[in-house]
Amino acid sequence: MATERQKRIARALTALIPRAPFIDAEAIRAAARSRHMRPLPSERAIWLAAISHIRHAHTDYDELMDDGYDRDAARYFVLDDINAVLDRWGATRRLDPDVSDDTSPEDTPDADEQDESDPDD
Repeated sequence: MATERQKRIARALTALIPRAPFIDAEAIRAAARSRHMRPLPSERAIWLAAISHIRHAHTDYDELMDDGYDRDAARYFVLDDINAVLDRWGATRRLDPDVSDDTSPEDTPDADEQDESDPDD
């Protein structure tokens, strides 16, 4: 039985990114349900989880970081790739380079910082 939060997260994902592939959608949902995302509204948690997932799974972000780029530079270089994925998945918004809220470091869950989601969450 799904919790109300899980239902809100599922609805938010469908509304925000309707054509996300199942495997990606599952990873995004799991990240949005993680403990450090609980204080956030479902829509915000889905957005941050989606951007983080796309950044790590569908761009060269990790390679850029391994090559010595700092986080801001690596994020800048993968911005267009992230937006291309969002477009393919039918997202209702894009990552805006001029809005720091999209990639706020204290809210953005990077793959290496994500908590395991609780099984009853």
